[in-house]
Amino acid sequence: MKIIIREAKIIDPKSSFHHQIVDVKIKDGILEKIGKNLAKDSDYEEITHSDLHLSQGWMDSSVSLGEPGFEDRETIANGLLVAAKSGFTAIALQPNSFPVLDNQSQIQFVKQKAATTATDLFPIGALTKNREGTDLAELFDMKNAGAIAFGDYGKSLSNANLLKIGLQYVQDFDGLVITFCQDEKIKGSGVVNEGMVSTRLGLKGIPNLAEEVIVARNLFLLEYTGGKLHIPTISTAKSVELIREAKAKGLQVTCSVAVHNLVLTDEKLDGFDTRYKVAPPLRTEKDRVALLAGVTDNTIDMITSDHNPMDIEHKKMEFDGAKNGTIGLESAFGALLTVLPLETIVAKLTNAKSVFKLENSEIAEGKAANITLFTTENEWVFSKENILSKSKNSAFLGTKMKGKVVGIYNNKKLILS
Repeated sequence: MKIIIREAKIIDPKSSFHHQIVDVKIKDGILEKIGKNLAKDSDYEEITHSDLHLSQGWMDSSVSLGEPGFEDRETIANGLLVAAKSGFTAIALQPNSFPVLDNQSQIQFVKQKAATTATDLFPIGALTKNREGTDLAELFDMKNAGAIAFGDYGKSLSNANLLKIGLQYVQDFDGLVITFCQDEKIKGSGVVNEGMVSTRLGLKGIPNLAEEVIVARNLFLLEYTGGKLHIPTISTAKSVELIREAKAKGLQVTCSVAVHNLVLTDEKLDGFDTRYKVAPPLRTEKDRVALLAGVTDNTIDMITSDHNPMDIEHKKMEFDGAKNGTIGLESAFGALLTVLPLETIVAKLTNAKSVFKLENSEIAEGKAANITLFTTENEWVFSKENILSKSKNSAFLGTKMKGKVVGIYNNKKLILS
């Protein structure tokens, strides 16, 4: 495929073309020529768009797709197409399928399903067998099969000694452990953030402490064992502070935050709409502001959609019984641009590759073309027509957005939104 992209503003601090408006010629998957007013050969497809921007391809560090086992929620093929049309040239796939991705053959299966797609799929292997928190899974075999990290998505490891052993074990092959942080005893039967809103609505609350006490414990374990730890989707001001202090000590810890925790608060719960039931829960405005500050000062390394499709049977029910989770790929960029500067967003959507030690694609002549195309100016409202996923459980329906994804180019494939 040969394409020429006209008058795109480059957003890539590592590129010599940063902030320049240029034409980009791509031939056979390579950035052939970058410059102004490039000549167009007859066999090149031309892409033009007002307010067009171009960056390195984005990566989402936490995506659930269902397959294998929950294809009614989402398939790998459609999920990766949704990711592509949402601006992501790569995703990290969570292991919460059925069967769980806890062995070499399951890792190979999902990689093979994604072998010919425009969006790269990088699997996260389960840290423990069947995500049960009892015995470590086959970590080294999964690493050799292509797993980029190990974690039990949405489940906090109560056995501190098992986490200690896991952190020690993976150091032999430079592995990365991911630990969701929530003390189940403190959480109890809570379903939303504990505070004024939960009290007003009569819903059982989950205190910030449930997250923070496990964040603190896991950081103590990391300090003892060494190695590398990633704490996903933090949601409280104190968690940001704890991780900031740990980084200042020199601990190898990274963390992420979900888009919905940066944009929405527990005030959205007034209508008892289960689309807003997520884990960790939507917190207060104070927490949201602290999370934004953590993104800005680089305490928080990545932003994720935490895309988690759920079938209608598990969402269209009483709030207490509904499952946690929201889809988020389609709404991620448009929602973020309402609360953060563009260059911060791009940095946090591309930094996952550095955290997972994957190759980054610099925007320079002769380099592989792995790029995301987007606009920044137009305002619009996210509606059902914008949902491309099989599941429709979006927390962002009716939310004002800014900017839109135009498409991606990766693996010699052009996908336009």
